[in-house]
Amino acid sequence: MDKLLALNTLLEVADAGGFAKAAQRLGVATSSVTRLMDALEASLGTALLTRTPRKVSLTDAGTAYVEQISKVLDDLAEADESILDSGAAPVGALRITVPSAYNRVQLAPHLAAFLAEYPRVALDVVVADHYADLALDRIDVAVRIGMLTRDPNLVVKKLADNPRYIVASHDYLQRASTPPTPAALAGHECLRIAYGGSYRARQVWTFNRGAEHERIDVRGRLISNSLEMLLEAVLAGQGLALLPDWLVNLEINAGRLMRLFADYDVTPQSGEAVVYAAYLPNRRHSSKVKALLRFLEARVGGATENAV
Repeated sequence: MDKLLALNTLLEVADAGGFAKAAQRLGVATSSVTRLMDALEASLGTALLTRTPRKVSLTDAGTAYVEQISKVLDDLAEADESILDSGAAPVGALRITVPSAYNRVQLAPHLAAFLAEYPRVALDVVVADHYADLALDRIDVAVRIGMLTRDPNLVVKKLADNPRYIVASHDYLQRASTPPTPAALAGHECLRIAYGGSYRARQVWTFNRGAEHERIDVRGRLISNSLEMLLEAVLAGQGLALLPDWLVNLEINAGRLMRLFADYDVTPQSGEAVVYAAYLPNRRHSSKVKALLRFLEARVGGATENAV
């Protein structure tokens, strides 16, 4: 008995719920599938499948066995793919994760070009605003926005700076007046991002201009972990917000928002955030990972790499 063939066939039978349907998927005779399953059960000394005239289903032992062999077969497929992916041409599945707002504005519009340039790569894009465990979630590359991670188990590549602008709608400024100085923000409705999950009533925005550094406590009635929610609130005239340039440039250029304090570099209390890629050291020589990083560099800015 070909054990590897038998294990893959068992997965097909379990998924299809019958021998005939599994055989059709595999392009073999139903009798061949039946004999292979009988031989597998005989070798293990236990029943893996319950057979009825209408359906074939897993026994309790079969369910536990399938759960274990699925992991083994996935690891084997990944090992095979890693050998293929070490060549010059990018090939295989590439699983990436990216924050939702950044994906919509910066990544999604370019995915068709990436797939056209690398026809042997299949993309699996996980859009999520939390930091995924790359090993646990089998992520090849995570695109992140924040302070460069100090995780010793990751390689990080800076893709771009992440400058932020204070913006407001014309309606809001007509109603509340344009703040003439950063200190005047204390009297304005400041819509704030919940950095690091912090929902404190007060937040500090830091204004830097040459040797001048000014820290302003800002308050407001709306705080959220969603950049896009804050953008919609600003557009609706609910207040001012400190948002990344890649999110608000289109609105500024279209005249829907006004940028304030353009002669200052403004950062929130969390400090200088950047856009960067993170990946596990065992992906360092992957052709498809290298291809994605080159692709991102060409679209979002220069890069530096360091293992941390």
